[in-house]
Amino acid sequence: MAEHSVDLFVIGGGSGGVRAARVAAGLGASVAIAEDRHWGGTCVNVGCVPKKLFVLASEFGESFADAAGFGWNVGQTGFDWGRLLSNKNKEIERLNGIYAKLLTDAGVTTLNAHARLYDAHTIEVGEDTWRAEHILIATGGEPVVPGIPGHEHIITSDQAFFIGQLPKRVVVVGGGYIAVEFAGIFAGLGVETHLLYRGDLFMRGFDEDLRTRLHDAMQARGVHLHMPCEIEGIERNDAGVLSCELTHGDAIETDLVMYAIGRRPRVQGLGLGSAGVQTDTQGAIEVDERYRTTAEHIYAVGDVTNRVNLTPVALAEGTLVAQQLYGSAPTPVDYEFIPTAVFSQPALATVGYTEAEARAKYADITIYESAFRPMRQTLTERTERAYMKLVVDSATDRVVGVHMLGPEAAEILQGFAVAVRAGATKALFDTTLGIHPSAAEEFVTMRTPRG
Repeated sequence: MAEHSVDLFVIGGGSGGVRAARVAAGLGASVAIAEDRHWGGTCVNVGCVPKKLFVLASEFGESFADAAGFGWNVGQTGFDWGRLLSNKNKEIERLNGIYAKLLTDAGVTTLNAHARLYDAHTIEVGEDTWRAEHILIATGGEPVVPGIPGHEHIITSDQAFFIGQLPKRVVVVGGGYIAVEFAGIFAGLGVETHLLYRGDLFMRGFDEDLRTRLHDAMQARGVHLHMPCEIEGIERNDAGVLSCELTHGDAIETDLVMYAIGRRPRVQGLGLGSAGVQTDTQGAIEVDERYRTTAEHIYAVGDVTNRVNLTPVALAEGTLVAQQLYGSAPTPVDYEFIPTAVFSQPALATVGYTEAEARAKYADITIYESAFRPMRQTLTERTERAYMKLVVDSATDRVVGVHMLGPEAAEILQGFAVAVRAGATKALFDTTLGIHPSAAEEFVTMRTPRG
């Protein structure tokens, strides 16, 4: 058994862990990082990156259909699921290599192995022992699968990126980012798609107007929405067809059942108890405002803490841990105005408070909104409308919420997120000249408050 010593040992080679390791090494610390799956973590391998590639692939069918209105004669088209998978895998392998190279170029020792805590300063990696002044846990999360009868027939989003054959029918269960995005992906690729959610309306936590308009738009695009609804059990017949028994007594026959009902912190086998690291009732590692766990010298960031489970948040938290350990006094991560996007179809993006949250926080608010047909659809037969909304604190005129449903929502909202964080007022929005013709200009041309 070999023994090694470093200043910082990172467990988990995802976004937060890799960023912390690189920053710490750049500040002069000796760093080792262990990853037992693939470099880049959930986001690169079974999350935002391949999911966005799948979303892009699923949008081409609509683009081909719309092209006729703009004078294009599109010939016979066809889709090859196997080619998409192959090309996706090549891109992910490329990114895996980039992540590993970034670490080695920074002087970080990389270990393709499972790491387990022995105590607050000792990590076991295979037959080797590592001693570290500080330890950072950034192991991310994993999908939750219910224990219903027939649960062995369920796949999660992790497996959805590798299914060998595109099904003709699919049932997606869940009401968050992953479920809604995959429902759009499957439907866009021509799969008969059913989305089940246990609540009355999906995308809980987002602005109510966005939720209801997304519901209507997805339904109009052919996604079969079942809310509230759950699966009581699943059976597979001799032909391989899955029958899903629903809570209200009906049943749906399908070729694939994908659950996306949430993710839980990935903490199994880490030896947290041996080091005195406590978790909450959901299994998340408990941390304070400096990301310190209940064990001195051990930190945790990202999805394993189950606070704000977004890649940019993990990156910011990982940076902060490294800077506070080995650099100058860092600027704390501001969780108030975090922009986010859902690559549903149509896409959804938001920053700041929802209307309901703002009404609870401020004495008086003013709402501005606009709904319109996007220009790229005006020469087509589509009637879907984009929607934009501003939430303003009436007392200060500050814009405290910006919400959008429609094409390129994520690209448009990124810039407005800067404005919201900077404290921009509605008057400043009004005096900003729009980029014409664009959808984004609607955000600076809304003049009449909603009645």
